Amino acid sequence: MPQSSPPEELDFGPCLEAAYRYLSLRPRSEFEVRTRLKKKGFPVQSINRTLAELRRQGYLDDASFARFWTENRESFSPRGRSLLRLELHQKGVEPEVIRQATQDLDDEENAYKAARKKLRNPVNSDYDTFRRSVGGFLRRRGFSYGVCQRALSRIWHEEIGDS
Repeated sequence: MPQSSPPEELDFGPCLEAAYRYLSLRPRSEFEVRTRLKKKGFPVQSINRTLAELRRQGYLDDASFARFWTENRESFSPRGRSLLRLELHQKGVEPEVIRQATQDLDDEENAYKAARKKLRNPVNSDYDTFRRSVGGFLRRRGFSYGVCQRALSRIWHEEIGDS
């Protein structure tokens, strides 16, 4: 008579496959993968075994994920350090890992890059309109008031000069 596998054995393969599919879209934090597998209804034992296997294979590493997320944001959608830290926290990354991943960020330069991307065209309005529009955009991206003001001033002077 064939011996049947324990239920967690039967779920491990499909659980691992579901995790691979989820990770194929972009890197994920361990918390994101765990949450996804729970939503799919896999047993805790299968999820734990899957996460251990993914860590062993190098597919799951929160420090690498945090660096990826930070670099991706910095390149494509600059955020203030505080908002970036919040995003990583919401993805379940540990505070020390977040601190290490974001410690070298330059809010001044990222605010400038974000404002430049937002503008795309030369400034063709008065300073108050420019400040409200671009300044509001930067604040929604998590940059502090002071950082926003310095970025706005820098761009205004580059575009308009001292006239």
